[in-house]
Amino acid sequence: MKKLMIAVAVVLLNSWLATQAAESASLKAHPDSKAWADLFAPDFSNALAPAGVWSWKDGVLSPKDKDEVLWTKKEYEDFILDLEFNLEPGANSGVLVYCADLNNWIPNTIEIQLLDDGSPKWANIPPNWKCGGVFGHSVPLKSAVKKPGEWNRITIRCQGPMISVLLNGELVTDINMKDWKSGKKSPDGSDIVDFEPRPLAEMATKGHIGLQGAHGGIPTHFRNLKIKLLD
Repeated sequence: MKKLMIAVAVVLLNSWLATQAAESASLKAHPDSKAWADLFAPDFSNALAPAGVWSWKDGVLSPKDKDEVLWTKKEYEDFILDLEFNLEPGANSGVLVYCADLNNWIPNTIEIQLLDDGSPKWANIPPNWKCGGVFGHSVPLKSAVKKPGEWNRITIRCQGPMISVLLNGELVTDINMKDWKSGKKSPDGSDIVDFEPRPLAEMATKGHIGLQGAHGGIPTHFRNLKIKLLD
């Protein structure tokens, strides 16, 4: 009996270790997230939704021509977020994580930038404004965003200060917030946007998740928004 119990314990331990290994390697490929929880309910019952701005149509979530954020009611820490987005020409949007202050969210939130990088409108922006990076802070490792009108897939892994982003199968962000000790300069010496002066190293690693609205009146569309908590 004792040997059997030990054997069962070993099997369970190996299973747990395999699961942990799979999670740690999750951003080598987009996960199978079909069975994960929906980030937003169809009736927005788990959301803080500005009236008349966001709506669903045929499984696609879109904002009207207002730049108002759709937030989760719940605060999250240690999670993987998987979703698809479709940019209209010139679109500038973002997936917002770790928001610790809904009333003053811009300097108190991490924004994973969603941008139509190829638009002439954004031809002269700094590299740390590009799609898939942490807006105003980190330069994407690769350019992986598709043309407007095409669906992109993005997976965002947030575990404590560690943030990784996979965009269309390419690792574009892999940072430790603790490396951003300055609110003016990134570790690579590039300038941080002046309206986000708080060092990432000092920011919370738990908060609301949001989607930016139609910045500049240009919408970005979303679908298949799934989330899984990390152990």
